[in-house]
Amino acid sequence: MTLQPGFISIRNVGKSFGSFSAIEDVSMDIREGEFFSLLGASGCGKTTLLRMLAGFETPTRGEILIDGQPMAGVPPFERPVNMVFQNYAIFPHLNVRDNIGYGLRRLRLSRRRRHEMIDEMLALVRLEGYGDRRSDALSGGQRQRIALARALILRPKVLLLDEPLGALDKQLREQMQLELRRLQRTVGITFVFVTHDQEEALTLSDRIAVMAGGAVLQVDTPDGLYERPRSRAVAQFIGTMNFLDGRVLSRADGRATLGVGALGEIRVAAPEGRAATGATVCVAIRPEKIALHSAAPACGRGVAGALETTSYLGERSHFRVRVRGCAEPVAVSAPNADAASLRALPEGAPVWLSWRDDAFILLDGHGDR
Repeated sequence: MTLQPGFISIRNVGKSFGSFSAIEDVSMDIREGEFFSLLGASGCGKTTLLRMLAGFETPTRGEILIDGQPMAGVPPFERPVNMVFQNYAIFPHLNVRDNIGYGLRRLRLSRRRRHEMIDEMLALVRLEGYGDRRSDALSGGQRQRIALARALILRPKVLLLDEPLGALDKQLREQMQLELRRLQRTVGITFVFVTHDQEEALTLSDRIAVMAGGAVLQVDTPDGLYERPRSRAVAQFIGTMNFLDGRVLSRADGRATLGVGALGEIRVAAPEGRAATGATVCVAIRPEKIALHSAAPACGRGVAGALETTSYLGERSHFRVRVRGCAEPVAVSAPNADAASLRALPEGAPVWLSWRDDAFILLDGHGDR
């Protein structure tokens, strides 16, 4: 499927509630057929932005277009969207079939056609045989599937999802993530998904907008956000990251040599216009990109430290290492297939850290954001 840019266009949108600014000058495009997530902590503005797409809130400034049509003044029931809420809003007095077909009541369809459409939705969400079951006799995952089927039966151009997996336990939530992705690929429409769960966003999304304080910090693919965050705020929100301050010693061929305290000199990619010689910068490195050694590396390139803590997490082990000159312990992660001898080390044991030349990332700005 070819994705076309600008199926949903958000242009300089802001939303204020009295003196409080919930959304500040947000501009971005969401492509047709894309699974797009709005990711951020509570209060960042993601649900407010979703409600403006749905028509439940009106932008204070800016405009929203869906499939090239301005949405200003268009009420929710006339927009080419449907919405799935966190609590699913299942009608307890209706059975599964009547819940799914509720939106068809205002359409002039034959009884036979309504039944056909409901049967198609039951098959789509893998609930064949559940049509006559009472809604209050369903599991959380089944209720979520019914809410999805009811939203999709009217064939919206866009499906909006406001943390629909938030009420599920961890195992069911992971199962429903796979089901939701399968469903989106099957129907092929645009999904806009709100979540505060970074792993959920990385698992489901084609692209993700990371939000904080009513602003969009970065829009990128899951691997782009994880491997190439542009700011400290994004890097902190996506996974675990080690942050270090450094000074630019020299530049050449799109790379910069930095002096980073106890780690000595490192080299990072630094496009033109970023990190002038002499500037103080922030660099970051993921825990899994640091190698932990019980003896000094044979290559001679390593930094000595002391093992502070070890945590066993099934597939991987996490270590924290104190390094002289670093304000915070350095986080290291290693697959358990390779880490048995390291886990046996006592706290306080001398260890060494090493890394590849391309392991560090240069972040925009200096400080917390």
